[in-house]
Amino acid sequence: MTVQPYPLKFAPEFKERVWGGRALERFGLTPPEGAIGEGWMIADHPNGTTRVVNGPLAGKGLDEIREAYGRDWFGSRGFSERNGRFPLLVKLLDCNDDLSVQVHPTDDYEGLPEGELGKTEMWYVLDAKPGAKIIYGLKEGIGRPELEAAIAEGRIMECLQEVPVEAGDAFYIPAGTVHALCAGVVVAEIQQNSDTTYRLYDYNRPGLDGKPRELHIEDSLNVIAYEGAGATRMKTDGVRPGVWLKIAESPYFVVEKGIVDGSVKLATTGDSFVILIAADGSGTLRWNGGEQPVAPGDCFLVPANLGEYEIEGSLTVLRSRVP
Repeated sequence: MTVQPYPLKFAPEFKERVWGGRALERFGLTPPEGAIGEGWMIADHPNGTTRVVNGPLAGKGLDEIREAYGRDWFGSRGFSERNGRFPLLVKLLDCNDDLSVQVHPTDDYEGLPEGELGKTEMWYVLDAKPGAKIIYGLKEGIGRPELEAAIAEGRIMECLQEVPVEAGDAFYIPAGTVHALCAGVVVAEIQQNSDTTYRLYDYNRPGLDGKPRELHIEDSLNVIAYEGAGATRMKTDGVRPGVWLKIAESPYFVVEKGIVDGSVKLATTGDSFVILIAADGSGTLRWNGGEQPVAPGDCFLVPANLGEYEIEGSLTVLRSRVP
């Protein structure tokens, strides 16, 4: 069966986390009972694959679509050269409590599980309670010896840089950057298609099974970029309708923020699919042959061969592609 390309919407894969809550219900999602920390919105990974909920391909997994439609739909850059899978993973995160202090490896770390990628990511803050903060990097002058000593003496928090956050803030987190989301923050996350995290510290709390969660001290110390990995952050509240602000750029993804007030006409190229995330507001996504309502939290995979499309309404949109 030949299917004409159209924007794909997926049913999320929900993940219970010790730090999760119920905030994803605000986006019209129906997570299962429990402390739900992650909604994997677009995923093609052994630990979670999302299935289409709209159009002729409803019920198909992203992996099946990748295998059936290949480069026509995903573009010449739309695959991981390492494992052949979709190259990105898109999540919504509800941080009802502090996440562990963690760091992610690069693609070339020899300790990576077979078939896994490194994990460079970015966050866009959808909501933040007053006084919310995150951990974002090491303090100046902290190298491996200083960090090792602090871990051994139970004072790792003295080595970490805390920064306040508000809705609309964007953070680029290259692999090797020590980081942690903290309580009271809801974010959209765009990352390499990886589920590898090394924990440095977890507040000595039990996991969902009542046992202490595993730490990965040696791997963490090995992969930290002590001189910095190029992490950047920015306020994005100055964006005006009709202008796309680049809020994160890496070898794996480029993310832009745009304000739609009325109608915006866009188009794909053959190089890469586009991912659209509605951060707030509402509207309609239109293309030749169809349309789809858009609400906060909605995520769409726009095929590389779709061509022209239009977003109409009043909403804030994150637009991502593979460079």
